[in-house]
Amino acid sequence: MNCSISGDVPEEPVVSKKSGLLYERRLIERHITDYGKCPVTGEPLTMDDIVPIKTGKIVKPKPLHSASIPGLLGMFQNEWDSLMLSNFALEQQLHTARQELSHALYQHDAACRVIARLKKERDESRALLAQAERQISFPVSTAVTANASSLSNGKRAAEDEELGSGGKKLRPGISANIISELTDCNAALSQQRKRRQIPQTLAPVDALERYTQISSHPLHKTNKPGIISLDILYSKDIIATGGVDTTAVIFDRPSGQVLSTLTGHSKKVTSVKFVTQTDLILTGSADKTVRVWQGSEDGNFDCRHILKDHTAEVQAVTVHATNNYFVTASLDNTWCLYDLSSGLCLTQVSDASENEGYTSAAFHPDGLILGTGTSQARVKIWDVKSQANVAKFDGHAGPVTAISFSENGYFLATAAHDGVKLWDLRKLKNFRSFEPYSDAPTNSVEFDHSGSYLAIAGSDIRVYQVASVKAEWSCIKTWPDLSGTGKCTSIKFGPDAKYMAVGSMDRNLRIFALPGDEGGLDS
Repeated sequence: MNCSISGDVPEEPVVSKKSGLLYERRLIERHITDYGKCPVTGEPLTMDDIVPIKTGKIVKPKPLHSASIPGLLGMFQNEWDSLMLSNFALEQQLHTARQELSHALYQHDAACRVIARLKKERDESRALLAQAERQISFPVSTAVTANASSLSNGKRAAEDEELGSGGKKLRPGISANIISELTDCNAALSQQRKRRQIPQTLAPVDALERYTQISSHPLHKTNKPGIISLDILYSKDIIATGGVDTTAVIFDRPSGQVLSTLTGHSKKVTSVKFVTQTDLILTGSADKTVRVWQGSEDGNFDCRHILKDHTAEVQAVTVHATNNYFVTASLDNTWCLYDLSSGLCLTQVSDASENEGYTSAAFHPDGLILGTGTSQARVKIWDVKSQANVAKFDGHAGPVTAISFSENGYFLATAAHDGVKLWDLRKLKNFRSFEPYSDAPTNSVEFDHSGSYLAIAGSDIRVYQVASVKAEWSCIKTWPDLSGTGKCTSIKFGPDAKYMAVGSMDRNLRIFALPGDEGGLDS
């Protein structure tokens, strides 16, 4: 007998007590669950009215079309058609998923652009606010203020306050109080220097001879590799690096951990400087700006000032010994002296007689002299108080890439494409030259803090023992360029010359010290 619902022979037959009709169990259960009545008679029906029937195993007869070759071919054709329909449905689902993914990626890209635009507007607003604060803290001259107050147009008044008769920004200049502060600092440091002795904790020559690379840290991005500047905060043994990837990285040497990454510049960070005894960091960039960063208790750094006084790439930043002022040098043929607390440019100095950009800068240890290197292979010495160019050193070939004053204040080391030159500041003449690299520039030169050693970085790394003008400056050791790039771009001695930090174009910060000295200062 066939099922009253499907018309097929039931696999699990049951019969109704009320009507006596035969059903397939799974079909009648579903119908009773959905409707609660007999599908044939329409009478109320429950599962209690259903009685199972025991039968032998029912073998369904094969359909007629499967017993012949044409039937089999037709069945295969049906299966193939079903497979193609299923494949077509899957392709449609894949196409739909791809469209949804593309739309999601477009939305993500649009969101990133909006975020970038908002960040830019935020930075511009902060810069405008900082500029307004500067104008309030340092009012312009009385004559310009009186003239501005007589104008009814507010925009014209603001422009007249900012611009002088020559169309240039008015600077408050270096006041008598600032000059007095610089002079007092100079006197105090000069007096201390006369009593200065080489510290007992300074690493000896035989220790430097055994220095080797003890660690390497890839701090910057791989898409734009390269460390081009670094500085060390001796009090905390923290290293800051500036990279081609537009960021500056704050690195804790004892723990080997990155403390913070400073983002905000749009081009490479050409110079990075700690302000000792504070939580401030300065960064100069090829995007023509200088940023002042202030550390917070959570270890992050916030941008406190964005300085936009230069019109070309900022090449160097150097901090005065008072820790209250700093200088920036740019390829626009000017250097600027800033007040650190307010971010105000006190004066912007240019040499009208020559058109050459500044590629490096450093304060003399006593603070009243500023040294700058130029793109035209010249070194200029400035009197900070009067902003007068008091000396010029010629003799290099190519831009002056780095300069460094010795701690005793007698020597100046300058680096360029033709090597390193040592200058006697008492007689204003070159007394020694090193030409370590015949086919590559010297990228960095640095005296250690005690003035006992001089480090040179370029195609390799070399350390010399500092001597007098007449004595021989012997090379203690030469280390090969382990980066493989042939460009060690920056070098700095750690506290007491217990280690050397080297940056190179493969984005790695390398530490050279005695083997096994991976720890802190006391290890």
